[in-house]
Amino acid sequence: MKRRSFALATTLVLATLPAWAQNYPSRPIRLVVPFPAAGATDLFARTLTHTMGEKLGATFVVDNKPGAGGSIGSDAAAKAPADGYTLLLATTSTHSIGPALANKLPYDTVADFTPIAHVGNAPSIMLVPTTSPAKTVKEFIDYAKKNPGKLNYASSGPGTIVQLSAELFKAQAGVHITHIPYKGTALAMPDLMSGKVDLLFDSLPTGLPYVRDGRLRALAVTSLKRSPLAPDLPTVADTLPGYESNTVFGLYGPKGLSPELVARLNAAANAALADPDMKEKLSRLGIEPVTSTPAQLAKTIADDTAKWKKIIVERKITSD
Repeated sequence: MKRRSFALATTLVLATLPAWAQNYPSRPIRLVVPFPAAGATDLFARTLTHTMGEKLGATFVVDNKPGAGGSIGSDAAAKAPADGYTLLLATTSTHSIGPALANKLPYDTVADFTPIAHVGNAPSIMLVPTTSPAKTVKEFIDYAKKNPGKLNYASSGPGTIVQLSAELFKAQAGVHITHIPYKGTALAMPDLMSGKVDLLFDSLPTGLPYVRDGRLRALAVTSLKRSPLAPDLPTVADTLPGYESNTVFGLYGPKGLSPELVARLNAAANAALADPDMKEKLSRLGIEPVTSTPAQLAKTIADDTAKWKKIIVERKITSD
């Protein structure tokens, strides 16, 4: 019933658009992904555009422009013509954490972009060695409080969502755990498995295999609700109410994108994300699909930015 209502609403939106917007697109649409090919954001982009293209009657071309924490690709998308043929798949790194970390970005996340749709969230998984005495989040907090300054956590580098997830946890739990940065979480795994590292917040798809084959122990996921990818795991919020850490994915156009094109793209994105096959594919990537209005995306990013900025300032976190 909900799917039929959603389909009807989408049809009504499209029917109210002017003829030129209804004829859009007439050529391929470029989706800029500001991260390398084969990474989580890239895989999400290719999955999304395949189904979104079917709903829109369009061909999408994914254009990977990695570098500088995603700011190179984001800047390229911001400076593109506002004609609906260049879009950006932004993330928490480019639109929430980046602005709070960098002294100066080449773009303004609010003034230089037009929000289209909040398209997904990717929670993390809280991992400890199998030799850890902690089997729950509460037990880990108690263990850390009994051993102040003696425990450590790994991250994929300074200023990353991995570090900020741990710092948010430390702030809410009231514990002192030392940061050990690595050049990617994959490089931290051997030390985590051996017990040289006590904690890591990793992405669900990369962390779960280590749990399933018994090399690591999972304590919780970082979303407010349990993840379909790991339904048996509790959330950190079950122990620390309100704790939440997601990589937020948002679809944007350059500033000045017309309301008609925004409506057309938003309807296509929402229709794609409501598709059962799409939900199944994204679940395998550890991504929870989201349908939204442009205004909801703008609010989500604003709230996310405020949360991470508070942690960055309070904890004196830098990207160096």
